Amino acid sequence: MSFDALGLCDELVKAVTEQGYTQPTPIQVEAIPVVLRLRDVMAVANTGTGKTAGFTLPMVQLLSGGAIAQPKSVRALVITPTRELAAQVAQNVQDYSRHTNISSAVVFGGVRIEPQIAQLATGVDVLVATPGRLVDLYNQQAINFNQLELLVLDEADRMLDLGFIDDIRHIQTLLPSERQTLMFSATFSDEIKSLAKGMLNNPQLIEVSPVNSTVDTVKQKIYPVDKTRKSEALIYLLKKHQWRQVLVFSRTKQGADSLVTQLNNAGINSASIHANRTQHARTHALNGFKSGEIKVLVATDIASRGIDVNQLPCVINLDLPYVAEDYVHRIGRTGRAGTAGLAISLFSIDESNQLQAIERLLGRTLAREVLPNFAPSEKKAVSKFDDDEYGNFEPDPEPRSGKGKSQKRKGKR
Repeated sequence: MSFDALGLCDELVKAVTEQGYTQPTPIQVEAIPVVLRLRDVMAVANTGTGKTAGFTLPMVQLLSGGAIAQPKSVRALVITPTRELAAQVAQNVQDYSRHTNISSAVVFGGVRIEPQIAQLATGVDVLVATPGRLVDLYNQQAINFNQLELLVLDEADRMLDLGFIDDIRHIQTLLPSERQTLMFSATFSDEIKSLAKGMLNNPQLIEVSPVNSTVDTVKQKIYPVDKTRKSEALIYLLKKHQWRQVLVFSRTKQGADSLVTQLNNAGINSASIHANRTQHARTHALNGFKSGEIKVLVATDIASRGIDVNQLPCVINLDLPYVAEDYVHRIGRTGRAGTAGLAISLFSIDESNQLQAIERLLGRTLAREVLPNFAPSEKKAVSKFDDDEYGNFEPDPEPRSGKGKSQKRKGKR
């Protein structure tokens, strides 16, 4: 099936073609016609399946030729949980609307608010925002929603995990009741069902893959390794395989920075991205990784849904996440758009509970493989909080209110 067969206009088909896409993905095939019919949508799709274009393309078409955005007004609002994801979605909006008259902007925390206020002064058609900064802008009377026609909640499950539920509920009270609402989520938990029930009007449910599953194109490997030798094992793997790019996940900010130091000392060009780094530093590291200047990007879970690199060959979990769903989002950075990917997890015995939770979520046991010269010694499992390194846990930089799942986890925010 072609994109024009989905009902998209020539300008959008041209823009998609210029981005190198010739055929829509299953989520795009299912979602685009429904959105164009002005239906509310509850879409469940794994990361890397093309869901951003699934709502961006029909959104741009619906807004094209409509009323001009008035000062401080916005006609479509896309809310995302992290700054990196907001920037990624905003770039897609720009790419796909390049042959239309649609204006767009992106706002998030960590940077000065004054330029964002100035940008919104004349009004924009599409605004991509993180919840915290959006509420700040509204409280400063820099934005109103009188013209709002369409609301998109992207990565809705992640917003609940990170404690944004109160902000989302508050934002909902500010929006006109007569609007089209689209909700996209990688999982479909009871909490997501409850949120959808209160925000969507008779939505059409779209599911393009088994709930809470990982994409079939990702090969998963588990290497048991002593915790004290994980960095050494990682360096061994990087030098042996010479992957073009590798995204490494660390559970903590301190661990990420320490690992970058070790990698650079070993001659492997790397950088870290986490909430303690300035927005400028995070953007610089992400751009360097995408351009290939940086070979290894070490990230905390802030980046698990905010990094979109074409044909990323490998993701490595230095530490397993405490929340099983985060494993799915992490490894979803590879194996995207039908390409083959590899996900490696360096597993130590103190992470047994996390691995069991991941396997329960996936509905299968992940095979353990012996990494030559790194077979773990016989050791008694220790508490995951025994090591001071794990007291520096950090999920994401912008929760403002509410008590999401991440706030139940032990560790310093």
